[in-house]
Amino acid sequence: MQKYILAIDHGTTSTRAVLFDKAANVVEIAQKETTISYPHPGWVEQDANEIWLACLAVMSEVILKSKISPEQVAAIGISNQRETSVLWDALTGLPVSPAIVWQSKQTKSICDGWKKKGYEDIVKAKTGLRIDPYFSASKIRFIFDQNADVYEKAKKGEVLFGTMDSWIVWKLSGSLTHITDVSNASRTLLFNIHTLSWDDELLEMFDIPKCILPEVKPTSYAYCKTASYHFFGQEVPICCVVGDQQAALFGQGCFGAGGIKNTYGTGGFMLMNTGKRIVESKNGLLSTVAWQIGDQVDYALEGSIFVSGSLMKWLRDQMQLFENTKDTQAMAESVENTNGVYIVPAFVGLGAPYWDDACQASILGLTFGANKNHIVRAALESMAYQSKDVLEAMRQDSQIEITSMKVDGGACANDFLLQFQSDLLQMPVQRFKTNELTALGAAYLAGLSCGYWTKDELGVELSKEFVPEKSKEEMDSLYSNWKKAVKTCQSYK
Repeated sequence: MQKYILAIDHGTTSTRAVLFDKAANVVEIAQKETTISYPHPGWVEQDANEIWLACLAVMSEVILKSKISPEQVAAIGISNQRETSVLWDALTGLPVSPAIVWQSKQTKSICDGWKKKGYEDIVKAKTGLRIDPYFSASKIRFIFDQNADVYEKAKKGEVLFGTMDSWIVWKLSGSLTHITDVSNASRTLLFNIHTLSWDDELLEMFDIPKCILPEVKPTSYAYCKTASYHFFGQEVPICCVVGDQQAALFGQGCFGAGGIKNTYGTGGFMLMNTGKRIVESKNGLLSTVAWQIGDQVDYALEGSIFVSGSLMKWLRDQMQLFENTKDTQAMAESVENTNGVYIVPAFVGLGAPYWDDACQASILGLTFGANKNHIVRAALESMAYQSKDVLEAMRQDSQIEITSMKVDGGACANDFLLQFQSDLLQMPVQRFKTNELTALGAAYLAGLSCGYWTKDELGVELSKEFVPEKSKEEMDSLYSNWKKAVKTCQSYK
């Protein structure tokens, strides 16, 4: 009987289930969008129960649509939006508050307080991260500060914490398994990436009880089985949880030091595998855990761009410049340039390498000669400019020569974007035949754990390689103007 691997790819805007066969072909896909709420300026929240129900829905749909038998699923792998944090009652299984999304800035005052206390150096040394609302620790502290009863229950172990991987596994296991993996743990601001354990000193500094934290396991590992009543009566092994960006890095075959990928998703994320070496950044990047397979741990350098594809969503939904994002390629190509327009999409501040949470989103260079096509082109170009910012920082930190870049994410279907990115970087940009690379990474890691695949069998086929067509001088001039535009926005403080 043929077996399959089921990947749950839980992102910020949707949850997907993808069924892969032995040849790593996509057999079936199901997707359900996730509601995002913005209760106050800068706040971004979600309902963890809705996310859980979405997981159940897409798992069921993909099995029914594919017409396979549930016992044909050899294992489940889960990739998830990272840093998004939820606390739930250990007895009832109900969230005690909305989940605070990675993009949210509602914990800024807490982070500012920690910086004033001089915590930044010790945090960076232990976690590879910086104090920022992006990460989970301040989100936990925010929920405690809002509800003293939750904090008191947490100290007694009656409340549990998790990023979305922990929440989904806890629910799928029938409330029996409270785990995370090293890739997700390394995004909390509470995990020591040198010792690979929760750090008691950081927990004491932030006043977070250790008993609420999940047990940390390798990325490719047989954690538990699904409760039979959640999956057509079957107890299916859950053999991987992994942060979505690390999953994409693995899915694109960046197994060795120097492998680099860029994801154009809701946000933009560039990761470079640095092998067994932790590279400490001097240029605004993060040092993080890529994955752990057995006893072997790979690390990565990461540049996080807070707003990438979500800029296009804003132009579509709020500004109504187009009906479908597929239209943006033709719109961008219909004009020769942006007519001097630059967009700095700092809706929630700027991430790497600037880390400026006071920076404001702006459209610059507008004249009466500018039309919606110029603005759309400027929006797409902004995604490429931000990626170049990160790649230049990565090159300086790693001292590794970068000769090409692999890409994934929804926006990489846009040929204009990838051609402009190649011109800007003056290097080849590679797109794959499948765009389900995050799900594939989770599936590969789960398949390795259960013996479905060997590492020699893992791979992915290129679809197209974009090579530079414009001169370095022309692109350097455009990039110089981008840097000026960013500096202008940074003056709004």
